[in-house]
Amino acid sequence: MKFGTKVIHAGIEPDPATGAIMTPIYQTSTYAQEAPGKHKGYAYARTHNPTRSALEKNLTALENGKDAICFASGLAAMDAVLKLLKPGDEIISADDLYGGSYRLMRTIFEPYGITPHFVDMNDPKNVKKAIKRGKTKLIWIETPTNPMLNIIDIKAICKIAKANNIMTCVDNTFSSPFLQTPLDLGADLVLHSATKYLGGHSDVILGAVVTKTKKMGDKLHYIQNAVGAIPGPQDCFLVLRGIKTLHLRVERACKNAKRIAKFLKSHPKVGNVYYPGFKDHPNHKIAKAQMRDFGGMVSFDLANDDYNDAKKVMSNTHLFTLAESLGGVESLIGHPASMTHASIPKADRLKVGLTDSLIRLSVGIEDVDDLIEDLDKAFQNV
Repeated sequence: MKFGTKVIHAGIEPDPATGAIMTPIYQTSTYAQEAPGKHKGYAYARTHNPTRSALEKNLTALENGKDAICFASGLAAMDAVLKLLKPGDEIISADDLYGGSYRLMRTIFEPYGITPHFVDMNDPKNVKKAIKRGKTKLIWIETPTNPMLNIIDIKAICKIAKANNIMTCVDNTFSSPFLQTPLDLGADLVLHSATKYLGGHSDVILGAVVTKTKKMGDKLHYIQNAVGAIPGPQDCFLVLRGIKTLHLRVERACKNAKRIAKFLKSHPKVGNVYYPGFKDHPNHKIAKAQMRDFGGMVSFDLANDDYNDAKKVMSNTHLFTLAESLGGVESLIGHPASMTHASIPKADRLKVGLTDSLIRLSVGIEDVDDLIEDLDKAFQNV
């Protein structure tokens, strides 16, 4: 089944009670039982919900996995993955990653004895050097990275991990399964903040993990039920609805981002433009090999690297809305240093090029000429 068909049909069946084509929102907390333990597969909605089950089946198919487990947010999904570890275990992660992921590892799990190490993953050799035999239990991969849009070689790092019996998890939020499927490249787990491209309309918070094996899926379902960080049925319905147009939205966002990246690269007031579609991007060839296109995200800083000028640009766009998040149909503009990555110490941010003037764009599906005009006018205030 091709991807454009999967988003509509995979895991989706007409409602058995009414024949409804759209998956109903099963807004219930509990289910009638014929006798103790004898029911129709559903007993209590923390454990199972038909709307959530449909979404989990759909996500499993999109990522070519064996199971999917949905959570109340992307960070709740990551929290569940980290709970597969125990005190004394260590994590290797990219030194350029989402600030919330950094915060969760550093301030929540590290005090419990699970130690993260942040390395430059652009070169897989750095990952190999950082492995501590018997201690490293998880390699956390984010690609493209947030917000520097570095590309990590999933296949190469997963090969290193397998040789050392280490679990791998890829945060696939920036790409979506339309652009890349990490399980096919050797990953054990794939994580999504479904709030972003999967939902696609900035109206829901939800997270998910897709697993390569049923055994790992069972472990995460156990954590899902035991901890209870589940999404509600309406949230699941909204993501299911959003997924139906995922390929169309992401395809358009990619086309728009390519045009905008070229515009920015030629603008005299712009310094660096971070976009994996450029041939001079350090890992462009890797991106071309493991992705279907280069994504709808573009980051850039100003030629004068002045925060106040960056603030003027961000405050004077009209179609690009100044807001956190990404992956919606509308275009967003954000300031990682003070918004999504504020929890990362400044010295660590600067080390990876995340300057105070860095601006991140989530390019939407509007007419690209209007978006370019909007940015061009905003630069006139600098």
